[in-house]
Amino acid sequence: MKALLFPGQGSQSVGMCSDLYKKYKIVRDTFEKADETLKFKISKLILEGPEEELKLTQNTQPSILTVSYSIIKVLTEEFKLDLRKIKFYAGHSLGEYSALLSANSINFEDALKLLFLRGKYMQEAVPVGTGQMLAVLNTPLSSLEKILKETNLTECEIANDNSDGQVILSGKLNKINELQSFLKEKKIKNIILPVSAPFHCSLMRPAAEKMKIEIEKINFKKPDVDIISNVTAKTISDTNIIKELLETQIYTKVRWRETINYMIKNGVTHFIEIGPGKVLSGLVRRIKKDAEISNLNNFEDILKFSNEFTK
Repeated sequence: MKALLFPGQGSQSVGMCSDLYKKYKIVRDTFEKADETLKFKISKLILEGPEEELKLTQNTQPSILTVSYSIIKVLTEEFKLDLRKIKFYAGHSLGEYSALLSANSINFEDALKLLFLRGKYMQEAVPVGTGQMLAVLNTPLSSLEKILKETNLTECEIANDNSDGQVILSGKLNKINELQSFLKEKKIKNIILPVSAPFHCSLMRPAAEKMKIEIEKINFKKPDVDIISNVTAKTISDTNIIKELLETQIYTKVRWRETINYMIKNGVTHFIEIGPGKVLSGLVRRIKKDAEISNLNNFEDILKFSNEFTK
């Protein structure tokens, strides 16, 4: 059994999808539609940079969506693959929008507009330089939660439960710095992330309140396949619940480890990452070492996958 995975922020790179852009008109048309919808040349940012602008949250989020959706269009319209045969779709943070789009729950233009605003509101929620995110490695979630209570640093919140060996925390800069000092004393490996805001924590509530208004304006449909929510790590299909969870997702943790384990328990053995980078594939490998994994972000990858898919 197969599942599609859609990456989130941090997977972007200048020039992503360039070979597919050159090869397929449908990709060029998708990029052009993104430009028209957002009223600026996001296609130029994706293909040429500069990297500093591409990394801005309000640009990164619709850029990754555009690339992931372009790959889906190549798979379904050029290679004629019926991706509805795949049991589950799941996306990491903004990738959940890519999953919903690919499952025909939302249209491309609406998803682009929402992600542009999502990035803008998330950046505006906390002044630059006052928030931080920290990756903690090789420490179970339960142990980390115990450390937060013992050190009275519960303001440092779990942002991403990515895998057994990778947990991301968000919070105010001074609190994250305190936590980092404690972890260094205990020789627990950790890395400050080069991000512009502390995502997926309660500091993002102002962004969620603004996004609730925008999300309510959009007409969502029941997805064609089972979508797994970041918030619940379970399948969702009711459109009202989808809207509610997209709002909640902004200020709560991404339950990625639980999402992958849910799919494994329900028979998934082959995970297919659709979009730039290989971040999610690496996380899956940490959770299940013997999982079959495919990365689809260039022509050769897609050709190989297509041949296997149709056997």
